[in-house]
Amino acid sequence: MADKKPHINIVFIGHVDHGKSTTVGRLLFDSGNIDEQAMRKLKEKAESLGKGGFEFAFVMDNLKEEQERGVTIDLAHKRFDTNKFYFTIIDAPGHKDFIKNMITGASQADVGVLVVAANDGVNAQTKEHTFLARTLGVNQLIIAINKMDISGVDYSEEKYKKVKEDVSTLLKTVGYKPDEIPFLALASLKGDNVAKKSEKMPWYKGKTLLETLDDIKEPEKPTGLPLRLPIQDVYNITGIGVVPVGRVETGIMKIGDKVTAVPGREGKGVPGEVKSIEMHHEQLQQAQPGDNIGFNIRGFGKKDITRGDVIGPSDNVPTVAQEFTAQMVILNHPSVVTVGYTPVFHIHTAQVACQIIAIEKKINPATGETVQENPDFVKNGDAAIIKIRPVQPLVIEKFKEIPQMARFAIRDSGATVAAGMCIDLVKK
Repeated sequence: MADKKPHINIVFIGHVDHGKSTTVGRLLFDSGNIDEQAMRKLKEKAESLGKGGFEFAFVMDNLKEEQERGVTIDLAHKRFDTNKFYFTIIDAPGHKDFIKNMITGASQADVGVLVVAANDGVNAQTKEHTFLARTLGVNQLIIAINKMDISGVDYSEEKYKKVKEDVSTLLKTVGYKPDEIPFLALASLKGDNVAKKSEKMPWYKGKTLLETLDDIKEPEKPTGLPLRLPIQDVYNITGIGVVPVGRVETGIMKIGDKVTAVPGREGKGVPGEVKSIEMHHEQLQQAQPGDNIGFNIRGFGKKDITRGDVIGPSDNVPTVAQEFTAQMVILNHPSVVTVGYTPVFHIHTAQVACQIIAIEKKINPATGETVQENPDFVKNGDAAIIKIRPVQPLVIEKFKEIPQMARFAIRDSGATVAAGMCIDLVKK
């Protein structure tokens, strides 16, 4: 039974205390995607932990535990339906290490909801998340100005306008067009404008979050590009054998296809043939971009493949780069970035140390014009063209050819240092 509704991946971003989890929980509950009984249990749990009012936030955090316990092939994703689409919410938004998950989920979200609290406005995390969303190719954004009910804001239109103005400025600097982006006034804890229209803000003429989600433009699925499927996990399941799990980024995977995983354990690539494909516990004949699937491949042994390997057609194997050139932006480095720096690059599901071997030029992030040739270093806020050499084999593609496989983030001691995309490469 295939889904007739188009499938869209959605990510909730923004500062950890601005109400992302509560917004998600409220959305799922008010749209009838979680039942009363489950909600009551969460409420009791929240109260027993002295966190009354946090029950909506628990909806997502609970999934986290559920996942860690059971190895269902259905990954850590919460499904919910609107009239028009079926959505997968990526990641438990309350998670502390949210940014790392946002990147390594390599879940190219089709749409992002940026939650900004009306009483706190734009802060460092709001900026970092907006920037990452842009760099990671989240092209559609919805801005939810939340906590309109909080004391000091009291549903005031003035407060809303002020935050809207600050967020608009931030969006412009990152390269989004604020006038093409919906802004919503929410009080998620109370449910104002999440799934039900609020009576508290007569001045607000916009839609609810639920209605806004149905206005999303369905993203074009990159089915015309060659198959690229980064492996997220590999399970060994009795009676089936090796079951890799991952999300199809581009192309189509069909039963009977001849495929190759690279780099593979030995770095030589592992050939095989697709035997079965499963999603949400249903057998599929084929999988397309956006599908989170478990699959079985004749020819793949447990030791052959690992997270970070990428599967592609045997006649169009994913590119393993010896070195690559990237356009990137430094977000949050404690000092400066120089040649020789070797941080961990997070690209699709791979995490590989890479060395910066040349800083070719500093550029204006908005226009791409060169500001300085061969600078000695780059620092926070700088955009640059940089040459990079992976320390071990890494699959990456050129942005012009397969953009879904070109984006990366750089992390160092728990922080996202930089983000960027591959613009050129030398094949191994």
